[in-house]
Amino acid sequence: MSGKLKAIKTRIKAVKETQQITKAMKMVSAAKLRRAQDAIVQIRPYSNKLNEILANVVGSLEGDVQLNLAKDRDVNNVLVVLVTSDRGLCGSFNSSLIKKVRALLENKYSYLDSSNVTLLCVGKKGYEYFSKRHDHINTEFLNLFSDLNFSNTADLANYIMSSYEDGTYDFVELVYAQFKNAAVQIIDNEQYLPIDKTALSADEGSEQNLDFLFEPSKEEILEELIPKILKIYLHRAFLDNNASEHGARMTAMDKASENCDELLGDLRISFNRARQEAITKELSEIVGGAAALEG
Repeated sequence: MSGKLKAIKTRIKAVKETQQITKAMKMVSAAKLRRAQDAIVQIRPYSNKLNEILANVVGSLEGDVQLNLAKDRDVNNVLVVLVTSDRGLCGSFNSSLIKKVRALLENKYSYLDSSNVTLLCVGKKGYEYFSKRHDHINTEFLNLFSDLNFSNTADLANYIMSSYEDGTYDFVELVYAQFKNAAVQIIDNEQYLPIDKTALSADEGSEQNLDFLFEPSKEEILEELIPKILKIYLHRAFLDNNASEHGARMTAMDKASENCDELLGDLRISFNRARQEAITKELSEIVGGAAALEG
């Protein structure tokens, strides 16, 4: 029985050490989440105002918008930008993003050959999964989260826009996690290119009725404005995903700490029972020995 007690003690010690790690990781993720959340709060008003201006200009144009980044064409080659994290221990965060991409490949783009669908993975977890399941993967921006800043995300946006304009890709889709709060992350896929003119015209409808004087022309404004908006939009998506990752990890580590508490409670009960059994057995042996001597 002493061996059983020793094994339970060892497990209790291991669970306590694990709980210390999960609590420390929760605190680190909480601090990182605060900074990531502040970045999101700061960029959203600017991004929303740019989208409002773009919607005003597009809504006031007569006829179709004659822009390379807004031209619809037959979809023969697709680029899917998958944004995951570099590290695990964040619950179902990465697996949910991967499932979203798998659903797109199996349903939405099932009519295309796999060679016509390229995955651009940002974050190691998405690449680790699809590296053995998909042949065409772009890893040029795989480690972008190691130094997340506007300059690096702008480089990625420039690459995507130039690839679309030169005909390498006919459609670009972005899969990432929108940050709502620490416990809720919305896994979404959004059309990045070509620009969805219908969605733009539907936004800020009341503002589009205002009469503005444009200098220079509306087309020139759009040519200058759209690349900037796409860069801001992509950077905002990465900040959203970054905050979502830290929120998911903080929630997962908090739940892990609670599970450690429950496990420690069960182990302490098992330890007390085992000790009681050992004491009872020893007392029985003593009483039995004394009775044998008296006999």
